Amino acid sequence: MKKLIHYSTLILLLFTTSCTKSQDFKIVTVTEFNAALEKNPDVQLIDVRTPGEYAGGYIKNAQNFDWNGNDFDTKVAALDKTKPVLVYCLSGGRSKKAAAKLNSMGFQEVLELDGGYLAWSKTLPEANATWKGMSKEAYAKLLTSDKVVVIDFYAEWCAPCKKMAPYLEKMNTELADKVIIHRIDADKNKSLFNALGYQGLPVVLVYKNGKETFKKSEFVSELELRKAL
Repeated sequence: MKKLIHYSTLILLLFTTSCTKSQDFKIVTVTEFNAALEKNPDVQLIDVRTPGEYAGGYIKNAQNFDWNGNDFDTKVAALDKTKPVLVYCLSGGRSKKAAAKLNSMGFQEVLELDGGYLAWSKTLPEANATWKGMSKEAYAKLLTSDKVVVIDFYAEWCAPCKKMAPYLEKMNTELADKVIIHRIDADKNKSLFNALGYQGLPVVLVYKNGKETFKKSEFVSELELRKAL
């Protein structure tokens, strides 16, 4: 009985140690993450999102090591294990797995960005980031018109967006003297989309005299949009 208790205790200790070891990396806030970057410009900064996400905007000097790619381990092996490594993804899921992996590989100091690129974009949208696509200034100009302005953020892969496209094109032609409809590809203008605080698609907005009078972050029917105009 004593031996059984001894073995059970030993197994529990080993299991606990193993779990602790796998999480032996530091999760930091945007402010702390940015401070680490400013303190050491040559820091090893890794963006573990897909190449497509990376192309839509990334933290300056970040290297793209796709966590779900086939060459993640190969790329990581080329890094210096004695120097700090900073890791981030879109919201934190993949980067936590990558940080745990780096820790298990023997990297001495690993910092993971809490909330990922979404948190970074909302907190420090202009700091150390590579802006991709339409600028906020250009976007602001779209909203200024003597006509009613409709903004439609969409993506090619978005099913509701595809369903809305035909009637938006029809309305843009029929109401050209009164309404301007701007369709903005969220993937090609990811920096703007993130900076405005949007996440899901589609996003439809209506502006009259420069003021927002309608906003919906989901499918909008033709009838609903016509009423909003």
